[in-house]
Amino acid sequence: MSAFTQSFPMEPTAALAQAAIAEEFAFFGDWSERYQYLIDLGRKLPAFPDAWKTEEHRLLGCQSMVWIVASGGGSRLDFAATSDSAIVSGLVFLALRVYSGRPAQEILATEPAYIQAIGLAKHLSPTRNNGLAALLDFIQDTARQAA
Repeated sequence: MSAFTQSFPMEPTAALAQAAIAEEFAFFGDWSERYQYLIDLGRKLPAFPDAWKTEEHRLLGCQSMVWIVASGGGSRLDFAATSDSAIVSGLVFLALRVYSGRPAQEILATEPAYIQAIGLAKHLSPTRNNGLAALLDFIQDTARQAA
C-alpha cells in the first residue's frame, strides 16, 4: 500500500484539500476545460495493481468499472482506486485527494462540499452522479467501520 500512502493526502486537512480543488477549478472558464482537467487528474492516480481488479474490490453503482481498496484504521485510512473511464478516474482522484490518508473521524466530519463548489453535480450525467455517490458512500462506510 506504500505507493498509495505517498500520494495522498496532498494537503494537511480535508478542508484545505476541498479549498484547493475549488481554487483550481475556478481557473477554468468553461466545462470543456474542466472536463479536460478532470481527465488530466485521473492520469495522476497512482498505479493500481491488476491483482486488485477483482469483483471483491469493484465498486457497485457505477456504470464504469471502478475498483477501490481501503487499508489502515481509525487513525489513518488510505484508499487506492482506479477506473476504466478517464473522467471517472478524475472524480476518483478528487475524492482520494479529500479523504485518503485521513483519520476516520475527519472523513466522517467532512461533507463533500467541493462537488457543489465546483459545480460538478450539475455537469455530470445521472449515472456518473450515482457512481460518485457510491464512491463517497464506500469511503464514509469504511470510515464508520474504522471509527
